[in-house]
Formats: sequence, structure tokens, C-alpha cells
Amino acid sequence: MKSPKEAADSEPPSADYVQLQVPVIQQLYHWDCGLACSRMALQYLNHLNDEEFQKAIQELRLTKSIWTIDLAYLMRHFGVKHRFCTQTLGVDKGYKNQSFYRKHFDTEENRVNQLFAQAKASKVLVEKCTVTVQDIQEHLSQGHVAIVLVNAVLLLCELCSSPVKYCCFLPIGQKCFCRNPDYQGHFIVLCGYNKASGSVYYNNPAYADRTCSTSISNFEEARTSYGTDEDILFIYTDS
Repeated sequence: MKSPKEAADSEPPSADYVQLQVPVIQQLYHWDCGLACSRMALQYLNHLNDEEFQKAIQELRLTKSIWTIDLAYLMRHFGVKHRFCTQTLGVDKGYKNQSFYRKHFDTEENRVNQLFAQAKASKVLVEKCTVTVQDIQEHLSQGHVAIVLVNAVLLLCELCSSPVKYCCFLPIGQKCFCRNPDYQGHFIVLCGYNKASGSVYYNNPAYADRTCSTSISNFEEARTSYGTDEDILFIYTDS
């Protein structure tokens, strides 16, 4: 039986329709969606070993505040070819006033800026650039996946019976006192698209049993929302 990666390599998807068989892995806490997405990507590439993954988290000193640059370093740790595209090389000081960032901003600003400063020397590929939907579709059409930072408040799955609210990312059994924030950063894994229906397919680590779908316009609204820096971590199968 072929792995998803081998299947993608041997059976090039149509340019009009792509749905890669990326495993769905659910996050365990409200803060580890990025780690769950990284696990999905690594398993898709047959690079995932739970013991090694936990060791990598410790070595990279990843805590409850995970930024996209952390995920880029994680890919580099496993020798995975990647490209991190963002609008801001470092931390946007304007985020200090946002409720989502406020709690960890002061302690995280220097750490994150240092990671950006050391990226080139650490062989972590980071670029300040604008990414189009066409760029994303081209990447997916070659069997590659991408981890995208979105505003979960805006992202609406067309297949789910009800919108996912940010409080649903809490561990099962934990009480939630919901307020509706303006921004809630959340990582998803892009795994396909359908040009005919104008849809994008993605794995949402808030769930353990489905691949979600939304319109290109909704996806663009969620990924370009203020707070995301339009962060996309492109991941390549030829690693």
C-alpha cells in the first residue's frame, strides 16, 4: 500500500481538482493547533515519530505560545524542505493591543524577533512576500501541503453543521465562557481545492474526523485578516 506521499508522487493530481490524503490529527489543548498541524504534515511525509516529535518540542523550547516561525524551525529540525511566507519579518507591535496576543506579547516579542534574526543562519527559509490563491493552488497541485494561519472567527466550513467557535478548541470536558473576539489565531493544513466549485479543502485540528471545505473568498478573508500577517508555511514532499 502506498503512503499519501508516494501516491501524490506517482499520480499527479488534476490541475482543476486536488484533494490530498493528509491524515487528520486533533489538537489536545486550546494552544497547540500549530503542533497538531505540524504532526499532520510530518505524518503525510512519513517523517512522524512521536518520541522524536516530543524531543524536538523540548529542544526548540516550544511552549503554550506557538508562532508560525516556530513551526518553520520545527520543519527544519526534521529536515523538511519548507518556505515560510509572511508580511512581517518579526513581531508587529500593533498586536500588543489585541486581546489574542496581549497575554504573552511582552515575553514573546524578543524571542520571536530573535528567531527571525537567526533564521538564515539556522537554514530556516523565511521570505517577506505576498502569496496569491494561484500560488497556493500550484503548490497543492504538485502534491505538497501548507500550514496556514487564519482568523478562526472568520473561517466558516461549508460542510460542518455549525461554525467552529474558538472555545471549541478547549479540551473536552473543560467549561467555556465564550466571548466573541475580533481575532482568534488558528492554524489549519491546506490539502486541496476544486476550481469548478471555487472551494478550498483543509484539515482543521479542532476536529478529529473530517476534512473541511470553504469558499476561496472566505478562505482569503480568514487568512488575510489583521493578526495573521498572511503567514503561510509551504511544505514540500521532496524533503
